[in-house]
Amino acid sequence: MTSDDFKNGQILLIDKPLHWTSFQVVNKLRWSIRKAFNIKKIKVGHAGTLDPLATGLLVICTGKMTKQISTFQDQIKAYSGTLVLGSTTPSYDLETEIDQNYPTDHLSEEKIKKATEKFIGEIEQYPPIFSAIKKEGKRLYEFARAGEAVEIKSRRIRIDAFEITKIDGLNVNFEVICSKGTYIRSLAHDFGKALNTGAHLSMLRRTKIGDFDIKNAITIEKFIADLPSE
Repeated sequence: MTSDDFKNGQILLIDKPLHWTSFQVVNKLRWSIRKAFNIKKIKVGHAGTLDPLATGLLVICTGKMTKQISTFQDQIKAYSGTLVLGSTTPSYDLETEIDQNYPTDHLSEEKIKKATEKFIGEIEQYPPIFSAIKKEGKRLYEFARAGEAVEIKSRRIRIDAFEITKIDGLNVNFEVICSKGTYIRSLAHDFGKALNTGAHLSMLRRTKIGDFDIKNAITIEKFIADLPSE
């Protein structure tokens, strides 16, 4: 691939590693492209954020293809993950420590699988306070880390499929197909409430965005290795 290819526009499917922010991935790829082709400026953006503790598919657009980002963002997404029943965290995942434990003796495999039915279709969902959504010019996580109370408005989202694939004690593996704007962390939190217990997300992997599939994604290292070297 040449510098003109990247400027005219490419769609890159990247398998985001654990602990990286989506912004860090974009920065790394932009820097690598500029260095490889000795160019001063290149547009690079992603079509949908993944949390640092999530892995999986990031659709990265370069050059003129960045104009298509909103189109890709609007497409349905698929995830696989694991939630833990019986405890909650403020961030709804493992970014923060467990803050409360709940009884789980009343749970059964049948109840756990049946509870998914409550979330199918269009539902109202409250984003986590530990999220990058802006309010009054600040990210919600900034309020959360400062210990400030803030009102969060619900969002209308759509869950097309929510399937439990394995139950191992309090660890529940699942697959979800959902609309843009869905927070799987919030889904895990709300799922715990629906079962009269607590829950938090312990693992998340995005597998699809529209027709783009994680099977066709490459690592950041592979992308950089395939660029021209000095």
